[in-house]
Amino acid sequence: MKAVLVPGVFALLPEYAGLEDPVAELRASCLDAVAWLGHDVVVVADAQGQRVGSALLSATGVSTGSTPGSAYLVVGNGSAKRSEKAPGHLDERAHAFDATLGASLRAGRPDVDAALAHELWASVEGITRMRELGDLGPAQVDYDADPFGVQYWVMRWEW
Repeated sequence: MKAVLVPGVFALLPEYAGLEDPVAELRASCLDAVAWLGHDVVVVADAQGQRVGSALLSATGVSTGSTPGSAYLVVGNGSAKRSEKAPGHLDERAHAFDATLGASLRAGRPDVDAALAHELWASVEGITRMRELGDLGPAQVDYDADPFGVQYWVMRWEW
């Protein structure tokens, strides 16, 4: 089985690409990882993440599957309060939250403090639901950055 985590940022939608793509490196990482999933992919996300996930699947020609799938596209991201210019402005707890969440993702065992995630504007519904997949093993990290003060990851697992 395979799983990929991408952020649910609207900047990944095709209508935001424009002449100068504000997230070109992130978009390239997402498209590469999503294409790697193959076919019959199940999207695990909140409503915004579903929209972004569908756009990425469409852009790569990957088909969606039914609930008992063998490939999962998980959409979620860390805090949106990592700097003064972040959407939620700076919250001193954001970096520690993202470090803990990122470490659990890298280990393949997502662990989310849902209450703190909500306070820090982290989109973790899809990440929380990843736990249903069991122990994923170590992640391959394709992208780990916080443009615009929001923590984004692109990770892959195969188990």
